Amino acid sequence: MDDIYVGFLGIGVLLFLIALRVPIGVSLICVSFGGIWYLVGYKSAWGMLGVVPYSFAATWQLSSVPMFLLMGFFCYHAGLTKGLFNAARLWLGRLPGGLAVATVFGAAGFAAVTGSSVACSAAMGRIAVPEMIRARYDSGLATGTVAAAGTIGALIPPSLLMILYGIIAEVPISHLFLGGVGAGVLTVVGYVSVIMIRSGLKPALAPRLTEPVSMAEKLEALKEVWPVVLLVLGVFGGLFGGIFTPTEAGAAGASLALLIAATKGSLSWLHFKNALLETMLTSGALFIIAIGASLLTRFLALSGAGDYLSEIIVEAGAHWILLMIGISLIYLLLGMFLEPLGAMLLTLPIVLPIIDSAGLSLIWFGVLLTKFLEIGMITPPIGLNVFVIKGVVGNLTTTSRIFYGVFWFLLADLIVVILLMAFPNIILYLPGLLK
Repeated sequence: MDDIYVGFLGIGVLLFLIALRVPIGVSLICVSFGGIWYLVGYKSAWGMLGVVPYSFAATWQLSSVPMFLLMGFFCYHAGLTKGLFNAARLWLGRLPGGLAVATVFGAAGFAAVTGSSVACSAAMGRIAVPEMIRARYDSGLATGTVAAAGTIGALIPPSLLMILYGIIAEVPISHLFLGGVGAGVLTVVGYVSVIMIRSGLKPALAPRLTEPVSMAEKLEALKEVWPVVLLVLGVFGGLFGGIFTPTEAGAAGASLALLIAATKGSLSWLHFKNALLETMLTSGALFIIAIGASLLTRFLALSGAGDYLSEIIVEAGAHWILLMIGISLIYLLLGMFLEPLGAMLLTLPIVLPIIDSAGLSLIWFGVLLTKFLEIGMITPPIGLNVFVIKGVVGNLTTTSRIFYGVFWFLLADLIVVILLMAFPNIILYLPGLLK
């Protein structure tokens, strides 16, 4: 059998195993190992299986992943972000859909210290949904807002998806972080617009708060935001001030989060142990998938399937817009069934050569890819954020009601994606300042 056909057969087997619910990391490793064995022999296959996991896991830049995770878990367990929503509620509560708007801004602030969409959704769901239900907000609007706002977690730095993409695509992670700011801010604007327009047209969806709030109360609420502000300024001030590298920023952030939590006295020994345990479990799962994707890259390179696809697309002379529409549809489809990291690592070995051959910016594509993957977190039938919110709120609403609430934010996401593709400088302007 021709090597290229072996590569395509391997991709088919991989998709079949994933459809059977075999864990994606296991599927990647098994298919890659079997394909390399067939192409170059069992000795080479065993050699790669012995070398690749260590060489990948020992990558210096990858050490930032568990450190940023640890920073997020410290913040979560120590409750460093609890004051965000309360401050946003007091300052924005009198706007149309004010509590929902406050939730979006609270999620954006939480995103700046976690980088995880699921963690952001779970935390904001516990805080914001009961508050909105008490204020007689429509349950679909309340839960849909939190599910959608959670997706900001992967756009506003630090972002675990961007870190892994930067390592695999070999582009500066600091540039990806800055590019994510533009996309994240545009997403916040889109979500807030949806809330205010819907609430303005149909006030019953989100009754306005009537109790008076003094300026003294608003200023008092801002005092509870200082842990997040200090952490963000410390991490990104040091990062872009040249004090430490993007790789070191995770460790600096985790240390600063621990110091702030100790100062506040809000991190018990049990919370400390839970943060460490969750960091290790999450890091282990991420690394297994990433190692499998690294092996798949080598398998496709040996078979020539990835290069073959790239050559076909480039020779077809397809306009970059048509190319991006096709790639967008693929990621939106995968996002309906796979979690973001798996979808990204599964496809990058094939997609990156195509993007590079088309002469498109890998920084721009990395941020756009992150946006696509996060849209998948709220699309049916397996919108992970939706089920996270359902688990948090219990019987307050139904899953179908949450999906209905999310629908309006998907429309905003569609407009955001079109703007990011039509105006690449929304993403590239800030990274361009570093050159």
